[in-house]
Amino acid sequence: MSPSNRNLPVILTCALVGAELTREQTPYLPLSPEEIVASAVEAHSAGAAILHLHVRDDQGRPTCSEAVFQEVVRGIRERCDAILQVSTGGAVGDSEADRLRPLEAAPEMASLTTGSVNFGDEVFLNPRPFVQKLAEAMKARGIKPEIEVFDAAMLEEGIRLADEGLIESPLHFDLVLGVPGALSATERNLDFLVSGIPEGSTWSVAAVGRWQFPMAQLALEKGGHVRVGMEDNIYLEKGVLAKSNAELVAKAKSLAAAAGRPSASSAEARDMLRLRP
Repeated sequence: MSPSNRNLPVILTCALVGAELTREQTPYLPLSPEEIVASAVEAHSAGAAILHLHVRDDQGRPTCSEAVFQEVVRGIRERCDAILQVSTGGAVGDSEADRLRPLEAAPEMASLTTGSVNFGDEVFLNPRPFVQKLAEAMKARGIKPEIEVFDAAMLEEGIRLADEGLIESPLHFDLVLGVPGALSATERNLDFLVSGIPEGSTWSVAAVGRWQFPMAQLALEKGGHVRVGMEDNIYLEKGVLAKSNAELVAKAKSLAAAAGRPSASSAEARDMLRLRP
């Protein structure tokens, strides 16, 4: 990390629930709108400046319902000033039309995965025409994309969209490492991706499972930002389930403090990301 970045505030993102996790895997998973809102507010109080949102239906299944996203967004906004970032990834197999629906909740940010990738035993499909449609929809609504990078070509595709005027600078990337079938969670891969990020951009690391905190530590040392949360990892330490998303955020905040990186407030993060008022 360069000396100029040594005291750079770190933006902590919390991915609360995801689309794959179930209560069988952890009894602490928030599912209902009320539970997701409560978990979001707790995570924000623990230090998360950005909240990454998926939602579930009344059976606990992943959904892209506009009404549920709007209910959750409204509930969080009534209780805290966190930056709200909706997922347009949905669940593997969701239709393109469904994946556009969360944008109707008027978030400040949304995820934008810029390529297709193996996702465990499935394929997370993101054809170029659909990625362009998502980028156009975000731009029209004044929503800042977080470019999700599971593999190297996704970084280049994000830059291409910016070159074509579909994403406004400065760009923000989330480097997702450790998904089976995609880039593994190694320092070599992290350094390779970071070397291709345009000057003036921001980046965070989201690593899966047992790699969440080791890769968070590397991101902190290299001047990046950090995403944690139950979507990516349910363990506070080996064999110990996190009882809340707030516990995972608090651990990341502690790592940041030890690295000399203060945690950015939501207001500071808005300024760093140059979000529109």
